[in-house]
Amino acid sequence: MGLPGSGKGTQGKMLADINGMHLFSTGDLSRMYVTGERRQRMLAGELLDDSEVIAMLDRALKTVNDDDECLLDGFPRTVSQAQWLLEQVAAGRFSVSHVIYLVVTHEAVLNRLQARGRLDDTEKVIEARFKEYEKLTEPVVAWLEKRGIPVLRIDGERATDVVHRDIVSKLHLS
Repeated sequence: MGLPGSGKGTQGKMLADINGMHLFSTGDLSRMYVTGERRQRMLAGELLDDSEVIAMLDRALKTVNDDDECLLDGFPRTVSQAQWLLEQVAAGRFSVSHVIYLVVTHEAVLNRLQARGRLDDTEKVIEARFKEYEKLTEPVVAWLEKRGIPVLRIDGERATDVVHRDIVSKLHLS
């Protein structure tokens, strides 16, 4: 978890690759499957409805074996999504070992996002995503912690390889 541009996608790919995990990015799933008006809302910085995101992720998770390890990038983004996730855990469908929370400043991610050049990375859209994140996603971290999910806070403003080594070390993977 972390602000848009905090490095979630990069760190998720690195972690999944070295550990043989499945990686599910709700951003990638959305860009792949969402069309029409919903896609326009998404490109304007608006989050998709929880039910749409949950349905997409649920469909994707059904493609992996029950005992496979998965990494979720960009999920949960709302308390409602977090509730669904913990309901699945309670039902025995899967478990959650950790939340990796990349801590970065607005200034750092604004520079990153403007440099990566995606169509939806305009300053106006970036600001809208920051506001959505602060309103909907930031509270999810504390909500999950209160329910016993360990949250690893990682300084995401350092070099990519340094951040990666920190994550691996804190997850005791090395």
